[in-house]
Amino acid sequence: MAPHPLDILSLEEIRQARDVVLAAHSGAVVDFREIHLKEPAKVELKEFLELEHSGRLSSDSPRPARLAQCQYDVIGSDRVPEYHESVVDVVRKERVSHEVVGKEHHAMLTMREFETLVEVCKASPEFQKAMAEFDLPEGFEVIVEPWPYGGPDPGTDNLRYFQGLCFAQDTRNGNDDSNFYAYPLPLIPVMDAQKREIIRIDRLATGGKGDPLSGKTHKRNIIDHCQPAEYVPELLENGVRKDLKPLNVTQPEGPSFHVNGESLVEWQKWRFRVSFNPREGAVIHDVHYDGRSVLYRLSISEMTVPYGDPRDPFQRKQAFDFGDGGAGNYANNLSLGCDCLGVIKYFDGVTIGSDGEPRVTPNVICLHEQDNGIEWKHTNWRTGRAVVTRRRELVVQFIITLANYEYIFAFKFDQSGGITIETRATGIVSVVNIDPGKTSDYGNVVSGGVLAQNHQHIFCARIDPAIDGHNNTVLHEESHQAPMDKATNPFGNYYEVRKTVIPTSAGLDAAPEHNRVFKIVNPHKTNPISGKPVGYKFTPPATQKLLAHPDSVQAKRALFTQHHVWVTKYKDDELYAGGRYTLQSEREVDGVADAAARKDPVMDEDVVVWNVFGLTHNPRVEDWPVM
Repeated sequence: MAPHPLDILSLEEIRQARDVVLAAHSGAVVDFREIHLKEPAKVELKEFLELEHSGRLSSDSPRPARLAQCQYDVIGSDRVPEYHESVVDVVRKERVSHEVVGKEHHAMLTMREFETLVEVCKASPEFQKAMAEFDLPEGFEVIVEPWPYGGPDPGTDNLRYFQGLCFAQDTRNGNDDSNFYAYPLPLIPVMDAQKREIIRIDRLATGGKGDPLSGKTHKRNIIDHCQPAEYVPELLENGVRKDLKPLNVTQPEGPSFHVNGESLVEWQKWRFRVSFNPREGAVIHDVHYDGRSVLYRLSISEMTVPYGDPRDPFQRKQAFDFGDGGAGNYANNLSLGCDCLGVIKYFDGVTIGSDGEPRVTPNVICLHEQDNGIEWKHTNWRTGRAVVTRRRELVVQFIITLANYEYIFAFKFDQSGGITIETRATGIVSVVNIDPGKTSDYGNVVSGGVLAQNHQHIFCARIDPAIDGHNNTVLHEESHQAPMDKATNPFGNYYEVRKTVIPTSAGLDAAPEHNRVFKIVNPHKTNPISGKPVGYKFTPPATQKLLAHPDSVQAKRALFTQHHVWVTKYKDDELYAGGRYTLQSEREVDGVADAAARKDPVMDEDVVVWNVFGLTHNPRVEDWPVM
């Protein structure tokens, strides 16, 4: 049986795509980065889905081409990697498109490159010499935590670099999970990824208030003022709490959801498909409620984490956790912890090695039901009777680990036709060394010698609506105080509800002072009760936007953070708020800001809504050692 067009590529399909690429570059060394499903063009997939939903789909029905997106380096006789992207038809076993990406862009990083950085540091005489500047206590070993290099400073070259944040780990307890973040070291080695050598060591300032930005005021015994800060249960001095009694989540009759095939989920009038790719992680497709179309596609498009410490080189400390390395590549195996409770359905993903050989990454998505308190309640005071309904939700969840941080992403479907996107940050704050007894304007001292730097987490969800069809209109609705008027508002209690239709692609903001909400409506379908167009409402969280100055590199490479809401006209393959290439980017290219700048008409069109939200994290002592 042929796979559904939205099913992820099978292992055999990935191997077929790999073989086609290798044949196209015979005689050269090919180093693979990613091979994953390239979703069909919307016009083709719409035709297929209409047949499917109408019950007219048959074995003879036309199907979209089964395409593989292949990303890889070609290494010629000069041993200089050249980044390529090809699209392969895995049924016809032929390449249908090919692009050599210019040197102004960098491919997403791979875990292999991070591992190379650690190995190069160990072998580097320059790094060992720099480490010899410090006296570490007996039993401590150096840990190098790889990081993206960030946006290059203006006027510098943009070769492919990686950097390492350095820490010391206490090995005397014999536990590999001992918290090395409690012992930060003021060194950052920088590696040339092509040459695989350390090109310099950035030495970090460790001063506090009143010290210069470049002041290196520390002594040789750099971690003597640091303190252990363990979080794994077996290393806690007093252990974990013993007075908490069991709370069991059981479903003796099984779950209320059904999963058909590789991707189709049905639950409480909901019907949708789930896929997984190395960049976005979990993606929701073809969402219907009670037989009516709601969404074509839903995903987390991008996130950026800029740090607010002005001391060199922290102006470059900014990660794009989806675009730099791919959220899906760092997804957790959710069977290993109590990430989901109850009866769980897991979905697997696939990653590939440098040779293009695929490997199953198990349990990267969990599907489960949860109770989330009271949905609604009413008591008839006359009779004393109370009627209450619990809020049952279906949750599609994935969790990623990026060095010190974990991010939990959940798409939650409820029984009243609502969808909630939930994002949570946990893990360990990113820290640097600070001199004894000092404090800083750039963060908070959370432990002896440990400064947790101020930073932001800014996310962008991409919402491709299909409210009773693909042609929709977006408007925002506000509530305003009305002036006193003898004829229309004699007592002053009336307030005005204003609706503003968005005519062309644009960026807009939340306005909680006016209770601004956005509505995605189908102007051709009328609610028979209200007489208004059918639609969905969403309220963008009024979270703080990017704080970096507009002229800064941090801001220029994250233009999507300028607004809480963007409305653009649909375009195939326009999926990433920060653009296709974020690793070491100097500015955002082909991201949502460029899409909005086209000023396309978006009334009664196939539109996309992008919701930007986040949190400004000025760390507390209570955030340490784990949030």
